[in-house]
Amino acid sequence: MAIDYHALKAWPFQDIEHTYTERDTVLYALSVGFGNDPLDRNALNYTYGPTLSAAPTMAAVLGFPGQWMKNPASGIDWVKVVHGEQHIRLHQALPSAGTVVGRSRIKAIVDKGRGKGAQVLIQRDIFEKQSSSLLASVEQLNFCRGDGGFTESGQPGDAALPAAPNVPQTLPEFVCDIKTRPESALLYRLNGDPNPLHADPEVASAAGFDRPILHGLATYGIAGHAILRTMCSYDSQRLKMLHVRFSAPVMPGETIRTEIWTRPEDATRVLFRARSVERDIIVLNNGIAELA
Repeated sequence: MAIDYHALKAWPFQDIEHTYTERDTVLYALSVGFGNDPLDRNALNYTYGPTLSAAPTMAAVLGFPGQWMKNPASGIDWVKVVHGEQHIRLHQALPSAGTVVGRSRIKAIVDKGRGKGAQVLIQRDIFEKQSSSLLASVEQLNFCRGDGGFTESGQPGDAALPAAPNVPQTLPEFVCDIKTRPESALLYRLNGDPNPLHADPEVASAAGFDRPILHGLATYGIAGHAILRTMCSYDSQRLKMLHVRFSAPVMPGETIRTEIWTRPEDATRVLFRARSVERDIIVLNNGIAELA
């Protein structure tokens, strides 16, 4: 079964109501490295009161519509789907606890060609339930490796998505190392992603890994933590947007080094990438952050 462009564009997503507590907010922060330094008062604000802050990247786990691509009616070969890019824009600081509503839609479907796959871009707006105010807009780009060529039957396809900027070919101006824990994937999955790839050695082996790997969104959250620490002095209201491309998995226990470059032509944005220090490979690339 092939992708049906019109059916996907009109996919009947249900609004997802998501209630979370301060305990959930602390759990998310711990799972992306907050609290590694128990003497850092500013970082402690994300894991301990009396005025608890929510990490901006927690928006990635709020109001999530679930594994809808597994529905055969989507026409997507979900076994071959990989998470390609992630984008969050914060319209206001996330509350440390509350009830939100996630409202999703398919924003773009791009045909890369037969044998080259397709891109499906999902946008999710997150609203505070009581006030209906928009808190964050989340975009997830999935690379559907088995679904290229759907326009050959005469269906439309959306225009190619703009490419994220490359980082400079110079030494980074700032570097931030955050060590992950051996059990970090088991901790992060408590945020709502129970995929056994991140917990079961047999499932990981079947997927070609010698051990369970860390969630891509955990790596994304750690990079966001690094930007928050290095460029925002842990002020959650200063991080307005974070975009990355996933390039390689992280193994729990590795150190993630976020390398950061400022942009002289635009003081509100920085470019970044992240690497596994132990294996010296890039795990996130084409990163861009917008700062207040």
